[in-house]
Amino acid sequence: MTAVDGGLGHRGVVELSANLKNAGYLADRGLATAAYIALELGRPLLLEGEVGVGKTELAKTLAAVFHCPLIRLQCYEGIDTHQALYEWDYARQMLHVRALSEAEVHDENAVNRLFSEDFLLERPLLEAVKKGDECVLLIDEIDRADDEFEAFLLELLSDFQVTIPEVGTIRAESPPMVVLTSNRTRELHDALKRRCLYHWIDYPTAEQELAIIQARCPETPKLLAQKVVNAVHRLRERDLVKPPGIAETLDWVAALAVIESKDLSAQDAHDTLGSVIKDRDDLTDVASDIAIVIADG
Repeated sequence: MTAVDGGLGHRGVVELSANLKNAGYLADRGLATAAYIALELGRPLLLEGEVGVGKTELAKTLAAVFHCPLIRLQCYEGIDTHQALYEWDYARQMLHVRALSEAEVHDENAVNRLFSEDFLLERPLLEAVKKGDECVLLIDEIDRADDEFEAFLLELLSDFQVTIPEVGTIRAESPPMVVLTSNRTRELHDALKRRCLYHWIDYPTAEQELAIIQARCPETPKLLAQKVVNAVHRLRERDLVKPPGIAETLDWVAALAVIESKDLSAQDAHDTLGSVIKDRDDLTDVASDIAIVIADG
């Protein structure tokens, strides 16, 4: 997988940025450059930033741009290698055993077939290794996994091969495009960071966020979009438990469209506040002075 067809250097960055924009994702120069370099060098791209700034969305958009499947591994506390790599389909194995005749039960080859690829359940990492550069692998919220899983992942990202004792070694002919995301709930180990290219995604500026709304929700009146952006930026300046991300901005715009709001009035803002605020204490705090949040200027 290459970033663009025939793109070289800065021209390639510009072309990738344009392709992302055409797919609805507005990447600034730094992010487009990081993605381009990762694609050209075949290196994983580690994206860190606050919740909702577009880390996961970049991987989805890259898959759309290159017309290839997105394989997503959602990390969580306690995830282990079997859940991420492969498992045996024990239910099918048991059904197969029951269907064997008495003679076949004692046949070593029949038993060995129980641990063939026919009974293998591919999880995201094995699926990505087999597809290679024909997919985009998203390892989402790696900071939620524990140290042991992170160490295993580092080894996998180094050579993109998997050894299954009963089957053998499966190698990727060419590595997939890999995007890792982290919300920094904990610090990642330096070894994993060194293996990846790194980019921090910050909240967009007001101008950037307005452009995102216009790209994703082009039917939104510009005045309404501007008022929503101003209000969201005021919300991010407050001491909220869960500041709104870009996804919440778009949700708010969508909610206002549903009630056919043409202006961000105090009543409309109050009625749709649950689209942008996702914590009870935050909701109470913001609702109490909603007029300040939506004030002009």
